[in-house]
Amino acid sequence: MRVFIAIDIDEVIRQDLADLQDEMRSKVDIKRSDAKWVNPDQMHLTLKFLGEIEDSQVINVCNITREIAQKHERFAMEISGVGFFGGKSARVLWVGTRQENENLLQLQSDLDEQLALIGFSKDNRKFSAHLTLCRIRNTKAGFKLAQLTKEYENYCPGNVPVDSICVYQSELTKQGPVYTLLGNYKLQ
Repeated sequence: MRVFIAIDIDEVIRQDLADLQDEMRSKVDIKRSDAKWVNPDQMHLTLKFLGEIEDSQVINVCNITREIAQKHERFAMEISGVGFFGGKSARVLWVGTRQENENLLQLQSDLDEQLALIGFSKDNRKFSAHLTLCRIRNTKAGFKLAQLTKEYENYCPGNVPVDSICVYQSELTKQGPVYTLLGNYKLQ
């Protein structure tokens, strides 16, 4: 099964992000097929993507996630700024977090370290906290969307209270991914 660990966002921020997506779509002249916009109901901040794992590993992943959650206090995460991954042509448009949130970075690092102890690869790249707005399928559309992000560098819908971390199964379908909650673990 395909598994990831994430922080859920609240409905107020979800709605704000949906409004942002609508506004951005209305400002850029691209075909509908040029970009796949993420359903706001499925937006989350991924702490660790595990990919395909054996069913038997899920219990260990959930146990580690629960243990890590119990060692961390609740905190707030400020959502801020629109950016993109890719060169001059965006491949992924995202909303980030303001500055480097030490609580968030430590939570992610602790998960990465403990999961490595049971055989999962540590992340090679520096953790980049973000919420994906869309994935771009066309280079020309990527250029246009990359340019548009400049208008939203100071976008700031507010804070997300981080009081739990979740383990999800992700099933890919023709209609898009289907997420099934496997465990929700409260922070202290």
